[in-house]
Amino acid sequence: MNLTHVLAFHRVATAGGFTAAARMAGVSQPTLSAQVRALEVASGLALIERHGRGLRLTRDGLKLHAATGRLAVAIEEVEQALAEPRDELKGALRVSADSAVHVIPILAELKRRSKGFVFALRIDNSAAVIEHVLGNEADVGVMARRIDEPRLHAARIREDRLVLQVARGDPWAASGEAHLSDLAGRDLVVRERGSITREVIETRLGEAGVAPGQVFDVATREAVVEAVAAGFGTGIVFASEAGSDRRVRSIAISGADVSVAEYAICRAVRRRISVIARFFEVAREVAGQARWVG
Repeated sequence: MNLTHVLAFHRVATAGGFTAAARMAGVSQPTLSAQVRALEVASGLALIERHGRGLRLTRDGLKLHAATGRLAVAIEEVEQALAEPRDELKGALRVSADSAVHVIPILAELKRRSKGFVFALRIDNSAAVIEHVLGNEADVGVMARRIDEPRLHAARIREDRLVLQVARGDPWAASGEAHLSDLAGRDLVVRERGSITREVIETRLGEAGVAPGQVFDVATREAVVEAVAAGFGTGIVFASEAGSDRRVRSIAISGADVSVAEYAICRAVRRRISVIARFFEVAREVAGQARWVG
């Protein structure tokens, strides 16, 4: 058995394609394809069925992929044990998060403790964060969607709630609070579908039978602020993301449970890899010190 060929198969099966796997592994696509083909020839098994640009694992391929996942994690642990001093945190951590506000304090503390630590941060909605972690495009994720997915390990690190944002000249700006029913017929500015912000507010409005006016989709919290300040409507954001822009004011929502929680996630089979385990350790410490959780 050639271990290189086994790992090549694992990368292709995990990434869902040769192109993505080659990009993540830093090798050429023909090389990866040849390695997978060599494994099939040596084993006498058809592992991958190719359909144009896509692929599908055979029954034998699915069985092998379940085993190679554990092997890949073990190899990563060995590589890190050999490459890193035990008291130093090195290597680039790939992070996907639904908001920089929730993850930057954790990354800052990791950086403070280990000068060799670097990271790559990607901001997207909660649904995409989960996909990035499951697809091995990110080592860890931070997002607000509660999950029941056996392939993922999750830890709650923050308790939060939704608030409204209105322009300074809006009559609501002086009230400090608005009832959920007051949103009837009112234009809203909300994160795009796939975000927990959008999911929670739409669920609560539906439960209360409240129909808002026009709903404007935006991709980031910063875009919500700009749209609200420009007069597009009432924004919906996490309280922790509200910021201090003088053009808008945040007000509480009454009449509905708009509480949310933020979670740190990783693939369950990778939770003991040193840089990932350290992220969760520091995340819990930061959450406790900042009183993010009760």
